[in-house]
Amino acid sequence: MSNTPHTLHAEFPNEAEKISALKVSNGHFARLLADYDTVNDKVHRAETRIDLLSEAEEADLRKKRSHIKDEIARMLRETA
Repeated sequence: MSNTPHTLHAEFPNEAEKISALKVSNGHFARLLADYDTVNDKVHRAETRIDLLSEAEEADLRKKRSHIKDEIARMLRETA
């Protein structure tokens, strides 16, 4: 288990310009970014034992983060 934060800049290092442009122009994308950051922070806090969660709760958060990241990746791919 890693306790390294999975920031979007680390996950999509070559997409910074697209991320910034979509964040401004697409409300859904902006909400996805905010949701990702919120869930990612919760995962990081659980992994570093700042917040104590059950293994199932931690796994659910990781799955949620993964689904959000997949949606972000899909939208980035679809943007010219």
